[in-house]
Amino acid sequence: MPFSSAFKDHGTELERHEFQMGVEAGRLAVTLDILTDALVLVGQHGVYCQSARQPGKPAMDVQMISLGILQAKELVQSVLERMRAERG
Repeated sequence: MPFSSAFKDHGTELERHEFQMGVEAGRLAVTLDILTDALVLVGQHGVYCQSARQPGKPAMDVQMISLGILQAKELVQSVLERMRAERG
């Protein structure tokens, strides 16, 4: 799959969120949406890619991808919360 710019693919969402929240917070909000969508897709994939060692659990690479996305979301959310607190 060739690289496609987030600014192109999510332009309408970015424009709306940037207008409502400011550029930085708007972009972080759209980033959270993209990460959430990716997490859903990885979760669906995990249903079909089961671990041979741990029946009923996703394959280890799917677990690691899920964890990475969850941790990225956690960091982005913490920045958004900090920005909100600073705004007052």
